[in-house]
Amino acid sequence: MRLSIRHTTRYRFAEPVAHGIQRLRLTPKETQGQRILDWTMEFEGAHEQLSYDDQNFNHVSLVAVDPGTQQVVVSCAGHVDTEDNAGVIGQHAGHLPLWAFLGRTPLTKPGPAIRSIIADVERSEGGMVQTLHNLSAAIRDRVTYGTGVTVVTTTGEEAAAEGQGVCQDHAHIFIAAARMLEIPARYVSGYLMMNDRIDQEATHAWAEAWVQGLGWVGFDISNGISPDPRYVRVATGRDYTDAAPITGISFGAVTEDLTVDVAVEQQMEEQQQQ
Repeated sequence: MRLSIRHTTRYRFAEPVAHGIQRLRLTPKETQGQRILDWTMEFEGAHEQLSYDDQNFNHVSLVAVDPGTQQVVVSCAGHVDTEDNAGVIGQHAGHLPLWAFLGRTPLTKPGPAIRSIIADVERSEGGMVQTLHNLSAAIRDRVTYGTGVTVVTTTGEEAAAEGQGVCQDHAHIFIAAARMLEIPARYVSGYLMMNDRIDQEATHAWAEAWVQGLGWVGFDISNGISPDPRYVRVATGRDYTDAAPITGISFGAVTEDLTVDVAVEQQMEEQQQQ
């Protein structure tokens, strides 16, 4: 499947910025079942300083905010070819060893709510993949999808106790639970082509777990499936902090408004031939 993606982020500041740096993880990965045909990033009110691949093989761009600006716009666009591999990404890549994805982080530290979910998970005789699907289903049953209740700093345990959250929260709960089961797990940020609309207000998030013999396997807890050709992987990490699309710091101003516009659609064959 060929996907066309457009992603625009706008920051408006209450006062002119004296100095600011943004770290962007907005370039999709080249992985099994995913090929980047073209990808561009453009900036208004900022300029790129350097780019590099981090410890998770995420492509990172460091962008300096132009002094005195009150608005920064980051625009990304490109085309990605995807294949259906039943969510299997394959072998591990990156500078971090697998055991690094077993440790707890502030966002994935388990507590009573997550332990309660694990207690409800049925260990499957069909193997580890089915057990992980059972875990995903248990989280989805206990933590309903809903916006406005959690924020980016909400921990998986807090969302599990609340019983409501978004895709980021579902991923953190899954990661925390999988690690308690001694299964390496990581966070994924990316894009998802929705069946009912093109325009979206956010990127998507899901989780991956390491399964012996298969490697990394994806689980979208919010939608109850493993990723298919509608998904585009952008960044991975131990939790949201490692894979956040945009992070940074500014001096001399406070963010007054932030808007995100994402559009993901399938490119038809006749469009591909033009």
